[in-house]
Amino acid sequence: MSRPLNFRQIEAFHAVMLAGTTTGAARMLRTTQPSISRLLAQAQQASGLRLFDMERGRLRPTREATELFNTVQRHFVGLERIEDRVAAMRRSGSGVLRLACTPALGLGMLPGAVEEFTECYPDVHINMQTVGSQYLRDGLLHGAYDVVVTTVPLDGSHLALHSLHESAAVCVMRPDHALAALPSVGIGDLNARRLLVLNADDDVYLQLRGAMQQHQVQPASEIETTYSSTICALAAAGSGLGLVNPYIAAVFAGQLAIRPFLPCLPVRVCMAYPAQTAPSIVTEAFVDILARRFRELPGLS
Repeated sequence: MSRPLNFRQIEAFHAVMLAGTTTGAARMLRTTQPSISRLLAQAQQASGLRLFDMERGRLRPTREATELFNTVQRHFVGLERIEDRVAAMRRSGSGVLRLACTPALGLGMLPGAVEEFTECYPDVHINMQTVGSQYLRDGLLHGAYDVVVTTVPLDGSHLALHSLHESAAVCVMRPDHALAALPSVGIGDLNARRLLVLNADDDVYLQLRGAMQQHQVQPASEIETTYSSTICALAAAGSGLGLVNPYIAAVFAGQLAIRPFLPCLPVRVCMAYPAQTAPSIVTEAFVDILARRFRELPGLS
């Protein structure tokens, strides 16, 4: 009665068909010739087929063996593709890094980290999206990103959150602005000045608004915008002064006067993963690079 062939028997049969001899097959599989002969005999017995006969001391495959080999060969081609893919992933993780960040970090900290990463992993395909904070969490939960980096607080449910860095908002203005002569800008200095502010749901704006109310500071007017980079561009054009995170301010350092601001308005950078999926090798490698670069920056003590 025939029974299913096991993988070792199929592997031995495949090797003999390729090599033409049991000795050659043994070399291919790094085993012994008697072991190959035994596996061939087991394969014939298990299948109920005569796969080889002997002619002048050499194995000669039967028609059944040729038909079986055609089927087995397709199987082994599939295995080789799997092995090639495993090797590629071993070299570079999943082979793809999908990251997203707020626009300020996309202009500030992320480009240097991405450049360093590409030097170590030149074959990895990178998809980097700079999007508004409302899209970061949804993108993680829907599997669009491997990791996100943000200065905006995220709801931690269903996410793995990690703190990267804590700094303080800085005041930016044109170098010829009246307040640029000061070593630091205080909350009272904003009184009767034109302010460049972020939208009302921004964390820095909320802290600034609370400080102005506490100290009874009333700006002359406000220009509201969505992105810190726009505040920097407006400040460089002379439209007013604003408070932004230091990462984006550094990008515009050649065009702006950048001063510490009092009281301190903390800016926190965090990264988040989808909690239900373990990070890939390349994701962990990128995060290691980014975290080290943040550690090298001055922060709040």
